[in-house]
Amino acid sequence: MPRETDARDEVVRAAAELARDVAGDLDAVLLTHYPDLEALDTLRPGETDVGTTRAVNRAVAAEMIDAGVEIFVQRADRAAFRRWMQEREDTPENRLSWIDRGRLLRGDAALALLGLEPARSPASKPRFDKQPGPIADRLLAAFVDGEEGEIEALAEDLLSAGRDDVLDLAIRKAAERHGDQNADELAEALRSVAAADAAGPSGWAELVALPTALPSAQLPDAAAIGDGLLASGALENTAEIRFLRGWRSPQALANLPPGALRRVLLDMLAGEEPRDLPPGDAEELLRGGFGVLIGLQIDWDIPVWERIAAQGGLPLLEDEPGGTPEEARAAALFDSWRGAAFEVSGGCVPLALVSPSEVEAEIADFLDEAGAQSRGIEEIVERVAAARRAAGDEEVVCRVEIIGEGLELSLYTERGRFLDSLALPADRMPARAVEMPRLIGSFVRLVRDVPGR
Repeated sequence: MPRETDARDEVVRAAAELARDVAGDLDAVLLTHYPDLEALDTLRPGETDVGTTRAVNRAVAAEMIDAGVEIFVQRADRAAFRRWMQEREDTPENRLSWIDRGRLLRGDAALALLGLEPARSPASKPRFDKQPGPIADRLLAAFVDGEEGEIEALAEDLLSAGRDDVLDLAIRKAAERHGDQNADELAEALRSVAAADAAGPSGWAELVALPTALPSAQLPDAAAIGDGLLASGALENTAEIRFLRGWRSPQALANLPPGALRRVLLDMLAGEEPRDLPPGDAEELLRGGFGVLIGLQIDWDIPVWERIAAQGGLPLLEDEPGGTPEEARAAALFDSWRGAAFEVSGGCVPLALVSPSEVEAEIADFLDEAGAQSRGIEEIVERVAAARRAAGDEEVVCRVEIIGEGLELSLYTERGRFLDSLALPADRMPARAVEMPRLIGSFVRLVRDVPGR
C-alpha cells in the first residue's frame, strides 16, 4: 500500500508541476471527471485507477485557479462518447479530443464535481465616474500611445458597464484632436473588442459576417445560404456558428457604435433577435447590391488537460509556408460551396467569412477587382448587344452555368426563344467563374432556368 500511495503522489506532483508550467499560456482548460471505473475504461482503455485520475484533476485545477485560468469540467458519459467516436477513427488523438459541448460545467459547479471548495469571489468590476470626459481622455491617450492592451482592457470594462457615452465621446474627441482617419481607427479598435466576449457555453464567442453580392432580381434565401455553408465542411471543427435568419444591411452594420455591436452579440448569445440590427429592407438591399449574414461563432477550441498531459506540454505552433493541408482543403471546400450557392440562389456571390469590422473592406476589394476586370468583359457585352438587336422589342435574359472553372452563357428572349450561347474557359474570363455572374448581371438580367420551361 505505501508503494501505491507513493506512486500516486508522484503522478499527482508531476501533473501539478506541468500545470504550473503551462498555466501562464492558458485562459481556460477542460478537465474530465470519471464517475466510475467503467467510464474511465471506456474513454481511456487500460487505465484503472479512478482515484489517481480524480486526484490529478484536483491538483491541476488548484494550480490553474491560482494562475487565473478558468476551469471547465465535463462528466465522462460513455454513451455520448461512443456516439461521437462512431464518426471518427479510433485513435488516441481523437479519444483525447472529445468535448461534450452541451453539458460542460464551469464555475462553482465544476469545482464541486471535482471535490474542491468554491472559488474566491471574482474581483469587482471597476467603477467609473459619471462624467464621461476624464475616462474618454484616458482611452484616447492609450490609443495615441499605441497601448493596445490597455485599450482592450479599458474598452471591455466600459462595454461591460454599459458606458456607451464614454466610448462615443472618445471617438468624437479623436476626430476633433487627431482627424477623422484616427477616429475611424479608434472606432474600429473598439468595435473589434465589442464583437467578441468571454461568454457563452465555451467561454468565448464572437460575431462573424458573410458579406454577399446579391442578384438583381430577388433576395436569395438567407437561411439556405447560411445552412449551406455550415454543411459544406469548409469551417473549422472547433467553430460552431449560428446564423441569424435574414439579410442585414452592410451600411447598418458599419454604422453600429461599439456598444450596440456588443448588444447584438449578447442578444444572439441569449438566442434572441438583435434589437440594434434588424433585417434589412429587401428593396434597399437589392438596390445596394450587397447583403450580410450575421453569425454567432462559439469557439470550442478549449485546451483539454489530458491532451496536454499526453504531449508533456502545449503543442508548438509552427507556421507552414502556404498554409496547412487542412487550410488548403477548407479553402477548396469554401470555393466549391460558393459555386453551388450561386447555382441554387440565382446568382448570389458570397465573399468571405470575416469579422464585422472587415465587411466594408471586403466589399470594397470585390468592387475594385470587378472594376479592374471590366476591360475583359467586352466579348460578353458584344454578344448581348447582338442578341438584343436580334430580339427586337423583347427583353434579353441570360442563363449562366458554371462548368468546372469555365462558364457557359445562354441568351434568350424573355419568352424563351434561343438567341446565342458563349462558352468561356478560365483563361478568357476577367474573374473566377463564381464571381462572373455579378459582373454579367450588371448589364443583362440573369435567370436560373430557360424561360418558358
